[in-house]
Amino acid sequence: MHLLDRLKSIGPGAMVAAAFIGPGTVTTASVTGARFGYALIWTIAFSMVATIVLQEMSARLGLVSREGLGEALRGQFDNPVASALSVALVVSAIGIGTAAYETGNIFGGAAGLEGLTGISANLWGPAMGLIAGALLWTGKYDLIEKALVALVSLMALSFLVDATIIGPDLGALAMGFVPSVPEGSTFLITGLIGTTVVGYNLFLHAGSVQERWAGPDELGESRVDTVLSILVGGFITIAILVTAAAAFPVGTSIENVSTMAEQIEPLVGTHAKVLFGIGLFAAGFTSATTAPLAGAYATAGALGWDTDLRSTKFRAVWGTILAVGIVFSALGYSPVQAILFAQVANGILLPILAVFLIYVMNDRDILGSYANSTLQNVVGGAVTLVVIWLGLRTLYTVAGDLGVF
Repeated sequence: MHLLDRLKSIGPGAMVAAAFIGPGTVTTASVTGARFGYALIWTIAFSMVATIVLQEMSARLGLVSREGLGEALRGQFDNPVASALSVALVVSAIGIGTAAYETGNIFGGAAGLEGLTGISANLWGPAMGLIAGALLWTGKYDLIEKALVALVSLMALSFLVDATIIGPDLGALAMGFVPSVPEGSTFLITGLIGTTVVGYNLFLHAGSVQERWAGPDELGESRVDTVLSILVGGFITIAILVTAAAAFPVGTSIENVSTMAEQIEPLVGTHAKVLFGIGLFAAGFTSATTAPLAGAYATAGALGWDTDLRSTKFRAVWGTILAVGIVFSALGYSPVQAILFAQVANGILLPILAVFLIYVMNDRDILGSYANSTLQNVVGGAVTLVVIWLGLRTLYTVAGDLGVF
């Protein structure tokens, strides 16, 4: 496959990258770089590998079975109680979870525009949410995909050029790929992995590949798309971390990522500030579009509804998620309790999804010769163990925030 053909394959994978490179990732990577320099770059490298492994399985499931992960999850349980519990967990963790995070996505993108224009994020937020809604309402997958690919490209250009302008220490950058755990860094390691390996992306990917490709004969293109897109997403995260690491002395605390553009301007000039603002906007808008879409694929699939982009119920799900984000962003209100719930629910759901995904990928009645090989099971199992650790860490952290212990 020639380079141009490879680039033409980019699509559903780019939507996955668009979903995980949101304001949360920008914040976590910026805080990590400012506080620990280049030391935790290895965490992003691991996250890229883990995401590729799980997302390849999800895409393969969608292409071969022509079912999303929600449909597969619902169909695996003969016991009605187990089936009902699995549906309830998906709807609560993914549906409500994406709604809780949507406010941060919209507000983060709006903060980028506020830094560029001086107009309040409380005004930009609803406007950005309505534009995302109009894009989704078209029901045209090709249009949605092309818009998100373009914005991911813009985001990559902005953050990578920013990192280049600011002049990273290449020796320290290379050493950052050697695993180390500086004192006090465990929480940020968990955060970097958690903002990259995202449960709702498994639903988004399994659904979107069915819109793009006709069947398993195009699995090669799907794999190219997955690997290239996630690598680009990972390099964007590294570029954000590098920008913060190069701009500030190790140990610097960044309280609000929306002010980082102002903080780096005296160091490297106005261009860096503008590029950071553009990148933050693109990160917010792409996540504000993909999170409702992922929530709709997951909820509709789990409930047995039509997952066609133009179906009424499908639109109702993403519309509700988007509306929550628009309203809270207009009020300038962060639904902290809802986000805590989302963290707990996703902390429980992600390990379950990873285990279930490996289980269903070994079902030859569904996948035939496209079922997992022994190597894929071993690698997937290793990733799942880390995901289980991540889930337990998330639950521990949230329990601490709630004063449980």
